[in-house]
Amino acid sequence: MSATINFYFDPVCPFAWMTSKWVRQVQAQRDYTVDWRFISLRLINAEVDYDAHFPPEYEAGHTAGLRLLRVAARARAEHGRASVAGLYAALGAHIFDAAPDPADQRGEGGVRERRGTRGFVEPILDEAGLPRALAQALDDESWDRGIRQETDEALALTGKDVGTPIIHFEPPAGVAFFGPVISRLPDEDSAAKLWDHVVGLARFPGFAELKRSLREQPQLAALRGNTTTVGQQEDWQGGRKADPSGRNNP
Repeated sequence: MSATINFYFDPVCPFAWMTSKWVRQVQAQRDYTVDWRFISLRLINAEVDYDAHFPPEYEAGHTAGLRLLRVAARARAEHGRASVAGLYAALGAHIFDAAPDPADQRGEGGVRERRGTRGFVEPILDEAGLPRALAQALDDESWDRGIRQETDEALALTGKDVGTPIIHFEPPAGVAFFGPVISRLPDEDSAAKLWDHVVGLARFPGFAELKRSLREQPQLAALRGNTTTVGQQEDWQGGRKADPSGRNNP
């Protein structure tokens, strides 16, 4: 598929979701085409001791993300690459843009684990106009080889010390970069202008990195974030919030 943007996402990453919504804004204004591709946080961290390196709920969340990517991979194989756009939009809306469901107040790990179940994904497949039978892929590890290949493809574009999302602009020869990580959506007038600044900086051959670890909590309803005001600043290190005491902080 020839696309203006290859966007590599894990469906359980809030920062990838926020950036994807911004990219959709830009896509509408610039008439870009986007190929929604896969990068799995669970596969990236396959050799990591989750108990030692992450808060308790992260393993369940990353595993659910891999299971959802299996469904997306089967949807793409059976219904075409365009089907992934609608499925990701529906997944993200339920995971991040809906207020927390009181029925899910069983602890963070339980909520995140439920995202990788048929009970969660089948109604979303309905919304995306896709057959519920695709949910059979949740437990089908045969899809992992292709997801791993695409994950490796994304990391080969940027290097391995990155997170999600990864954007490849004007592939195959164009620039690729991690992020940008944003906590709030720009307004419609600013969306394309922000895009031009990011791409312009990334296109400079000598550019290596512009980074700070302080972030706002993503302004998403599921995270109880106010979508209009500046949120609390948090320090993020290695893909997770840092505890001021030096321990992992969920």
